Amino acid sequence: MSPKYEALLRNIMSPDSFGKLAALKNPWVTDFVGFFAEHCAPKSIYVCDDSEKDVQYVRDQALAKGEEERLANPAQTIHWDGYCDQGRDKNGTRFMVYKENLADMGALNTIEYEKGYAEIMDISRGIMKGKDAILQFFSEGPTESPFTIPCVQFTDSWYVAHSEFILYRSAYHHFLGMKEGEKSGFFRFIHSAGALDERNCTDNLDQRRIYMDTQNNIVYSMNNQYAGNSVGLKKHSMRLAINKAGKEGWLCEHMFIMAALDREKGRKTYFCGAYPSACGKTSTAMIPGEQIVGDDIAYFRNIGGEFRAVNVEFGMFGIIKDVNAKDDPLIFENLMKNQEVIFSNVLRGPDGKPYWLGMGVKTPEEGRNHFGRWRKGIKDDKGKDVPLAHGNARYTMRLDYLANIDKEGFEAKNGVKVEGILYGGRDSDTTVPVEESPNWKDGILLKAATLESETTSATLGAEGVRDASPMANMDFVSYPLGRYTLNNIAFGESVKDCPKIFSNNYFMRGPDGNFMTSKLAKKVWLHWAEGRIHGEYDTYDTPTGKIPRYADLKALFKKHLNEEFSEADYSYLFTFRCTKWIEKLERTKAFYAKADPNTPKEIFDYWDRAITRIKAARERFGDEIKPGVYKI
Repeated sequence: MSPKYEALLRNIMSPDSFGKLAALKNPWVTDFVGFFAEHCAPKSIYVCDDSEKDVQYVRDQALAKGEEERLANPAQTIHWDGYCDQGRDKNGTRFMVYKENLADMGALNTIEYEKGYAEIMDISRGIMKGKDAILQFFSEGPTESPFTIPCVQFTDSWYVAHSEFILYRSAYHHFLGMKEGEKSGFFRFIHSAGALDERNCTDNLDQRRIYMDTQNNIVYSMNNQYAGNSVGLKKHSMRLAINKAGKEGWLCEHMFIMAALDREKGRKTYFCGAYPSACGKTSTAMIPGEQIVGDDIAYFRNIGGEFRAVNVEFGMFGIIKDVNAKDDPLIFENLMKNQEVIFSNVLRGPDGKPYWLGMGVKTPEEGRNHFGRWRKGIKDDKGKDVPLAHGNARYTMRLDYLANIDKEGFEAKNGVKVEGILYGGRDSDTTVPVEESPNWKDGILLKAATLESETTSATLGAEGVRDASPMANMDFVSYPLGRYTLNNIAFGESVKDCPKIFSNNYFMRGPDGNFMTSKLAKKVWLHWAEGRIHGEYDTYDTPTGKIPRYADLKALFKKHLNEEFSEADYSYLFTFRCTKWIEKLERTKAFYAKADPNTPKEIFDYWDRAITRIKAARERFGDEIKPGVYKI
């Protein structure tokens, strides 16, 4: 070990912790830990290995320090973030970029490197004084695989450390085995909850900062507790990985991985899917009767010419609002069991049980929540009613608790072979429920890049506002959008056996304003896509792809849901609406022009050609083209 920090680290670590750090023989890890031990000034640092003893110590300390409390089921705990620390801090999250590269970053939230570094160093100086800190070692993806990205987390929050142990694969043993040329290749995360108030919540939220240095693969997260801001391996690591992937020719995507099962044919087909918030991502990943590999983040690599994917994570950090026995039976069942789950920002009732919005059960009229002592009708200091739980309240749980997990795919070091990609948005009048792209490039530019989520009057006061969300990944893309889009195209076209791309829209409304199909219909759209991958169904052409024929969907509705599906509903759902699609493409062009002024001209030229093609179809077949009418 370098003598630079040896005396300091020996002084604030137990002999056991110091021995674990020294055993790595990794000067880059030692320098990272030593620098921030000196700079942030924690009272002590506990070094974790992969042992159950260390995991239990972290659990115990999270309780002892009041960052979590036990619930009626003693294996479960509850944590509260402050009333104003309930979601990702988009304004305070910035990319630290060298001055010469700033102009290339488009609309990304950036700060000039030297200015950002000086600010975050000032904020973090002495921020851990008097606190006990934790050092952990993790892997994004399975350890010792082509997908592995080693990570080091340094935090003073035992709740964060506990969350990391549930959500990610512990990898101290991986660091022990790293060869000399590999030892510097890890992501670094430094986090502090900062000064705490009487409720153990972050006090200095005006100093909340999440600064990301993608050039050196380090994230500084200060004065926050909400896991989306504080858990380094979640979205912080995702931003670093997207940048790294863009340089190295692979992909990191905001996608689930799941397997569609055809039991009659003994067939398992892997799909990945990206959906903006509230567009059906989790419910698609958890379709009854299918299997799940991961629910949030996927790495894609070309392995032997195959398009292969791994779930980056080991657990789920899921939104708990509206999770109930009817709509999410598998998740709800596990949240009721006496097994390790961290609930955050829900209500702890007088009975010691957790309660949340949309739970589907009778809820108490008093208890404790993110506001503090709560009773029905209580208002905050702005006169606003405080609900019993926050709308962004969460559960943190191991994925392998789920009965529908695909254990083989979950642990596969070379990942699973992906044969289908789903891109699902939310609109009431444009995109059909399922459509196949003719090829990979069309899929990225017409399905992925055009994703939108339609708001309702209940959320924004103006119904029908379409929020652009290319690849459902805009909060995490860490280099210019145009180049990221071209990299998606290039990766897919580099793979010998490229997956088919399909679009989804579960939210088409009929003339009466009601949704045309039930939530369960997504199983039909999935199995039509699965059949197309295996060459089983004929299609009709549209100006943007290929759609199902009525007879096939009628049979699938009967087989999977035991429901009738009328030809009138089919005709309405799968009508191609020319003007609506032209407007959609124009909105996409405008969004890209603003988000990345340097978007390559070839992308805009492609969309212009698509608009010309749709206009020609409108002239020939009319504005609303019924299924089977359009001819290429």
